[in-house]
Amino acid sequence: MSDAQRRAAQLVIVALAALLAAIVGWIVFVVVPQNLAQLLGVLLLIGLVVVAVRVGGNIANSIFPSHNAAEVAVEGPITRDGGGSLTSPPVGAEADEVVDQIERADEDDGVQALLVKLNTPGGEIVPSEDIRIAAERFDGPTIAYATDVCASGGYDIAAGCDELWAREGSIVGSIGVIGSRVNAADLADRLGLSYERLAAGEYKDAGTPLKEFEPDERAYLQGLIDDYYDQFVETVADGRELDEETVRDTEARVYLGDQAAELGLVDELGTREDVEAHVEELIDEPVAVEEFEPSRGIMRRLRGGAQSVAFALGAGVASVFSGDVDGLTFRR
Repeated sequence: MSDAQRRAAQLVIVALAALLAAIVGWIVFVVVPQNLAQLLGVLLLIGLVVVAVRVGGNIANSIFPSHNAAEVAVEGPITRDGGGSLTSPPVGAEADEVVDQIERADEDDGVQALLVKLNTPGGEIVPSEDIRIAAERFDGPTIAYATDVCASGGYDIAAGCDELWAREGSIVGSIGVIGSRVNAADLADRLGLSYERLAAGEYKDAGTPLKEFEPDERAYLQGLIDDYYDQFVETVADGRELDEETVRDTEARVYLGDQAAELGLVDELGTREDVEAHVEELIDEPVAVEEFEPSRGIMRRLRGGAQSVAFALGAGVASVFSGDVDGLTFRR
C-alpha cells in the first residue's frame, strides 16, 4: 500500500468514527431531551465527536500505520532517572524510559526495524545494560547510528544492535573502566578534621575521601574495576563479533569514525539519510520513521530529582560525567 493510499484509508476511518459519534450523540443528547438538556446535549455531542476523532485516529494508525520503522534516541549521560528535577528537564538519557520506548516499538505491528540514535559519553552500568538488552530483544533489524559521541556505555548499547553506523567525525570507543576518588585526607588534617570509622564490614568504607587508601582496599577496588572491564570486553566481543584481544588492544581509546571503521568497531560510515536508505534495503520498502519519545509526567519529574547511587559507565576523555560510590568514582 502506498503512502497516499494509507493516508486515505486513515482519513476514511477517522471520518466514519466522527460520523458515527455525531449520529449517536445527536440521538442521545439532542433528540431525546426536550428542552433543559438540549444545550448541554450539544456540548456533550461536540465533546463526543472530539473523543471519537482521537479514538478513530488511534485505530486508523493501528490498522494502517504511517510508519514502518521506529527511532529511539539515547542522548546525554545514561542514568536510571535521567537526572534533572521538578523545575528542570532531564539532563541525560533515562534508561527506563528508553527501554519502554524500545519495547513499545517492538509491540507496534507497523514497526519492522529499529533505529537507535546514539549521542552519549556513557553512564551508569546497569541502566546502560538494560538498554542494550532491550535492543537485543527487538524482533527485527536494529541499526545503531552515532552522531557526535558513541562512547563507553553508548558503545555497550551499540554492541546489542545488528549494525553500528557513524559519521567520519564521530567519537567512538572508550571500551574501558576507570576508578577514581578525591583524596581529601591532607586537607582534612589542615582543617583540623578527623575521620572516625563507624562501620560494619571491613571494606564498607573503602574509598572514603577522608582517609588514605590501605593496600588491601586498593586491591579490592581494583578487582571490581577489573571485573567490570572483563564483562565489558566480553559483551563487546560477542555483540560486535570481535576477538576479545582485539577489543583489549584498543586500551579504552576513543577513535574518529573512519578509524573506528578500519578497526571493525563501526560497520559503515554515512549520514542519517544513508542509514534510512540501508533500512529500506533491509525491509524492502520505502522507509517512514516514527520517533518514539517518552512522555514525562509529574511523578517522573519528581523522581528525576533524586539521582540513584550506582557504578557508572563513563567515556574517559570523552566525558566528564561520573557516579560516586562511597567517595569512589567508577567510569567506563
